[in-house]
Amino acid sequence: MNEFELVAEARAELGSRASRRLRRLGKTPAILYGAGKDPVPLLLEEKEVKKQLENEAVYSHVLTLKLGATEEQAVLKTLHRHPRSSAILHLDFQRVRASETISMHVPLHFINEDRCPGKKAGGIISHLLIEAEVSCLPKDLPQFIEVDMATVELGQSVHLSDIPLPAGAEFVALTAGREQDPAVVTIQPPRGLVVEAEEGAEPGAEGGLGPALGV
Repeated sequence: MNEFELVAEARAELGSRASRRLRRLGKTPAILYGAGKDPVPLLLEEKEVKKQLENEAVYSHVLTLKLGATEEQAVLKTLHRHPRSSAILHLDFQRVRASETISMHVPLHFINEDRCPGKKAGGIISHLLIEAEVSCLPKDLPQFIEVDMATVELGQSVHLSDIPLPAGAEFVALTAGREQDPAVVTIQPPRGLVVEAEEGAEPGAEGGLGPALGV
């Protein structure tokens, strides 16, 4: 498990003009909110922020924010970037409590793609989602979710319901019912290649994995 700590200082100067001046000084404006407490405007060192953001796990991890002698547990909810330069403009942190459920977008890691039958048969893999929203207690938050492609055949799709999650976590989309079960990845045949339906398959049924991934 990676541990992430960021040292912050209270920000007295507010407003867009002050934020621009502070960014020129190598500071990144931020705000900490949630858990029934007042929002706290913060400043962080730009170099340290950039260094931490190089690690994918920081986006789906409970962080420690050090503000003087105080430490706060929080998650990074929003990262604001400049639309053209991609420079970091602002960070939004949400406080977490051990007993309260949080919802976070967690990256998907696709494994065994080179071994899957669909690719070996010449199929083209299309990633339809690269992250998924998960609801859980902070202690159960996964840093990433593995999507195992080892058994995916040509013409099949992997849906959220096919992907196992750690105990205590659930996909937010599926809490609305299995009809809200988006495809995550598909293996499509090359143009001109027709995949015949298996005997007994319903006409028009999509090639989902069902029990193949063992949920």
